[in-house]
Amino acid sequence: MQWFNDLQRKTTSPENAMRIRLAMDKIDVSDLLPQVRVPTLVMHCRDEAAAPFEEGRRIAAGIPGARFVTLDGRNHLILKTDPAWDRFIGEIKGFLRE
Repeated sequence: MQWFNDLQRKTTSPENAMRIRLAMDKIDVSDLLPQVRVPTLVMHCRDEAAAPFEEGRRIAAGIPGARFVTLDGRNHLILKTDPAWDRFIGEIKGFLRE
C-alpha cells in the first residue's frame, strides 16, 4: 500500500485524489453484471485495505459463470513480493488456458 500511496502523491494533488475517490465511490455497475457474457475471473485479497472483500465476492456472484479466487494478503495491487503472487499468476495462466 505504501508504494501505491507514494505513486498517488507523485501523480496527482490531494484535491484531485479526493475527487477521483469520490467519483469512483459513486460508480455502481451491479445492474449490468448479469449481462457479462465472457469468461470472467475475479480475484480479491482477503484482507485488502482498499476495497471490501465481500465486494469482490458480490461482483463474481453477479456475473454468470464467473470464478472467484480468494488470495492471501492485504494489497489492492498484487506485487511480485507479495505472498499471493505465485497463486495470482497461476490463476491467470490457468484461466487463459481454459
